[in-house]
Amino acid sequence: MRDLALIGFLITLFAMGLKRPFLLVLAYVYIDDVSPQRLTYYLLNSVPISLIAAVLALGGWLLVDDKRDSRVAPRQFLILLLLGWCYLTTLSADFPLEALGKWDWAWKALAFAAFLPLTLRTRLRIEGLLLFMVVSVSSIIIVGGIKTLASGGGYGELNLMVSSNSGLYEGSIISAVAICIIPVILWLMRYGTVFAPDWRVRIFGYALIFACLLIPIGTSARTGLLCIGLLAVLMLRDVKRRLLYLMGLTLVVTAALPLLPSAYTDRMNTIKTYKADQSASTRLAVWRWTWDYVKLHPFGGGFEAYRQNQIRYDTEGLNGSSGVQVVDAARAYHSSYFEMLGEQGWPGFLLWIGIHITGLLRMEVLRRRYRKAGEAHEWAAALAGSLQHAHLIYLLGGAFVGIALNPFVYMLVGAQIGLDTYLGRTTREATVRTMRKVHEKRSVLNAITASAR
Repeated sequence: MRDLALIGFLITLFAMGLKRPFLLVLAYVYIDDVSPQRLTYYLLNSVPISLIAAVLALGGWLLVDDKRDSRVAPRQFLILLLLGWCYLTTLSADFPLEALGKWDWAWKALAFAAFLPLTLRTRLRIEGLLLFMVVSVSSIIIVGGIKTLASGGGYGELNLMVSSNSGLYEGSIISAVAICIIPVILWLMRYGTVFAPDWRVRIFGYALIFACLLIPIGTSARTGLLCIGLLAVLMLRDVKRRLLYLMGLTLVVTAALPLLPSAYTDRMNTIKTYKADQSASTRLAVWRWTWDYVKLHPFGGGFEAYRQNQIRYDTEGLNGSSGVQVVDAARAYHSSYFEMLGEQGWPGFLLWIGIHITGLLRMEVLRRRYRKAGEAHEWAAALAGSLQHAHLIYLLGGAFVGIALNPFVYMLVGAQIGLDTYLGRTTREATVRTMRKVHEKRSVLNAITASAR
């Protein structure tokens, strides 16, 4: 039954896209985030629906969509440069066959991120993209939140609809993404136009935020706790009564602590005793190995280069006593920063970090510029701030999770670029209209003055 529902939804979405080509772009967003082919037992898992959606989205834009308002931003060129560099490192990868497996989805994420802003030529489209991203991810988050309330979850125990522990269905990744979208949810609750803000939208929005906060608890992901901490700090910038906000936050945390499952609190306590935790010690050892590897291979080893690592480290007892020596091999990076550094070397890392730093700076510029531009542009300033906060939370989560080329994050980058180019275009058009009116008034005044003489 679930298979038929998913197939029916996709067919309906594709059919609607024949009239509204942008819906085909949103269909690809849904498929890339939720991976419905992994949720079905037949039909969808044997059809390349992601490729079909990508071809339809690109074809619809090329053949039908209005491209007069489309603009290209410098960050799109950086994304294409990163795509080209990843292609070159894949050709010379240390593990050619394994590298092709990651290249198969990574290039699509980068290519779609470069293409996406071309379709975001109106405020409605930008909002539609963000709404689809939130709703798509929410289909996973709501299930995880319900299961957390029912069972308490646990590290590696929370089943998010599929047994596969990859993509957004991996505990640490979905924890970071769940907290990452909270600023966007808050913006949609206040400034959304697809679903006009009313009591129903607010109730659903707050319930969804609650589910987002439950995901790090259900997955026992330490990354999620750090992301929640950063979100709490970032929200200080926009609240009007900061003292009241801090008091309320303290009360909520104090009331919630006794209700947290012991599996979660025990795992969070390992943050303070990371030397005694094998998972944390492994990460530090892999990061040291990656740094040494890049010293000898400054251009990286291509995708999956971590498979050659061999690490040895000593753990420490909880009371500071000597632990045991651990020998391991082929351990993943567990960090987006070291993932890019080890796989793409310094050129790829600098391109990647440049894309993200530029995005943070551009959102800050837009936030300050349109905050002073009057009530009509209040939505734009608020959206720039929300996208910046979401991006910062991703960058913190990415320090402990290998999501350097995660498709969801690059959709967020595409939304930033789309907002930037849209506001730039509309501002220029408004300036031109104003100058034209001033010129026309001057012409009339000159004509009147000339006739009076």
